[in-house]
Amino acid sequence: MILLSIVLAVAGAVAGYGTNFVLTKKRLGSAEEVAEKSLAKAKKDADKLLSKARDEASEIADKARKDEQQRRREVKDIENRLRDREESLDKKLDVLDKRSETLRKSEDEVEALKDEIRTIRTKQQEKLEKVAKLTKAEAADKLMQMTERDIRNDLTGLIVKLQNEAKEQAEEQAAYIITSAMERMASEVTAERTVTSVKLDDEDMKGRIIGKEGRNIQALQRATGVDIMVDDTPGMIILSSFDPVRREVARVTLEMLLKDGRVHPGRIEEVVEKAQKQVQKDVMRAAEDAAREVGVIGIPKDIMQLLGELKYRTSYGQNVLKHSTEMAHIAGLIAEQIGANVKTAKYAALVHDLGKALTHKVEGKHHHISGEMLRKYGAPEEVALAAEQHHDDVEATTIEALVVRVVDAISAARPGARNISAENFGERMRDLENTALGFKGVDKAYAISAGREVRVFVKPQQVDDLTAIKMSRDIATKIESTMQYPGTIKVNVIRETRAIEFAK
Repeated sequence: MILLSIVLAVAGAVAGYGTNFVLTKKRLGSAEEVAEKSLAKAKKDADKLLSKARDEASEIADKARKDEQQRRREVKDIENRLRDREESLDKKLDVLDKRSETLRKSEDEVEALKDEIRTIRTKQQEKLEKVAKLTKAEAADKLMQMTERDIRNDLTGLIVKLQNEAKEQAEEQAAYIITSAMERMASEVTAERTVTSVKLDDEDMKGRIIGKEGRNIQALQRATGVDIMVDDTPGMIILSSFDPVRREVARVTLEMLLKDGRVHPGRIEEVVEKAQKQVQKDVMRAAEDAAREVGVIGIPKDIMQLLGELKYRTSYGQNVLKHSTEMAHIAGLIAEQIGANVKTAKYAALVHDLGKALTHKVEGKHHHISGEMLRKYGAPEEVALAAEQHHDDVEATTIEALVVRVVDAISAARPGARNISAENFGERMRDLENTALGFKGVDKAYAISAGREVRVFVKPQQVDDLTAIKMSRDIATKIESTMQYPGTIKVNVIRETRAIEFAK
């Protein structure tokens, strides 16, 4: 049974293998047939694509050959045009060379003619000098003298006419502008003086101020830096100091002490400190009020400090801060009339006397100090220039500087603005006359119209009309450079010729 089973199994396996082999062979035959068909189809498609690619490549090659031929033709045409242009330029260069050669020859001929003309002119000049017995320079000088002598009177008349016309027009226009500015500006006729004394209600208060063995007055003088005099004037205490701000601090301190009644060294130091703070506030408030009144903004704090200190300084009895404020108003009006910078003119007029707050601390003239301080503390350069140039010793380089100079004279010279003693007035009159008498040919000189005009009589034998005109300018220039005066001074040079004969 076991053997039979083995035989049957082997037979079944052989039969299965045979069947499988037959089926596999059939399948391989079908696959080979399909593969052959696909290969044939692929070959056919490849032949078609190759033929199509060959056709397209042929077309592209033909098109490229045509494009190349066209470009070659274009390049050839360009080469032909360049060749023609080059030939044309060569011809033009040849023509220019020929023309240049012709011009060089002409220049040589012209130069030769010039040399010949110079030679002829030199010979003629030598002959003329020999005949006239004068050199060329001498003849020219003689001709100028003859011409000057012939037209001297005409020139004198023309100069006088032009001067008169210019003066009439300038004076009329200036008078209109200044008058219109002044009529719009109303200010006090006189300004208050700086207070330098303190009134006492009780004469016994002097003893308290002096203190035991002078301790109180010494403490006051030491704390304020001011000399205090209590014995000279009954009922008054006099304060003396070159610094107006210190003097004001001392005045406020004394008033506080007198009002409080307690006077001793400890209390004095405390009150002086309070007075300094109060005066400092008053200084800044005065500067702010002045700047606000004239409409100038953006002034640096250091400049405002100096401006406020001008409240306690006077010039010939005129309060400097009020003088500056008045000037700023007038400067704005005039600047608007003549087309100048209104802001610059107002600003410069307001701070033009800034140096007077530092004159005792810094050496130099106050207007130079004003310019230095304005530049130091950051004011605009045009403002510093106008303030620095408001006096005649510095030439005015801007129209705003001239405006400040004019309004300074207007504000200082108006009636009642400043106090001038009779002695100073007489001395100024003598200085005016002596300045004019110092010129050669002057016979007499008189200062008239309160020093606003000086009349100079010259000797007609020594001074002619042209010299008289020049003398008036020279005298005015010398007065400007050597004297100080408000406003302007008219110099009137008079030349009079009298012919006298007697009938017998």
